[in-house]
Amino acid sequence: MSSTRVRKVADRVKVVVAEMLERRIKDPRLGFTTVTDVRVTGDTQHATVFYTVMGGPDAIDSTALALASAAGLLRSEVGRQLGMRHTPSLEFVLDAVPDNARHIDELLTKARESDAEVARLAQGADYAGEPDPYRHDEEPGENATA
Repeated sequence: MSSTRVRKVADRVKVVVAEMLERRIKDPRLGFTTVTDVRVTGDTQHATVFYTVMGGPDAIDSTALALASAAGLLRSEVGRQLGMRHTPSLEFVLDAVPDNARHIDELLTKARESDAEVARLAQGADYAGEPDPYRHDEEPGENATA
């Protein structure tokens, strides 16, 4: 479990990087980027910045190159605003959560369609055997011992 200090550093790094990407980084390769999460190691020496990009594979690739080239400027601004003795190194990772969520939505849609088809087929169906398939040793009116 991460400490309160590490969580605060991660939150502050997220805000600083997002503001820098929005206001100061003017790289034309940088697409419409959203910083989704930041995870900082326990010793605050390394920060992994997760991001998403609106667009196709070309936008994703060009944004990754732009972030890699701006990493030094972003790190120096993080260090300046955090005022820490050791500024964490920044690693940028494309966030897979949106793709995973899209895949789960597709699977849920297929499951709903399959359930609807089963319900449609079962609507007019009868049991293959008797309505009560279990064997009963005694009939309700016979000697029942309690």
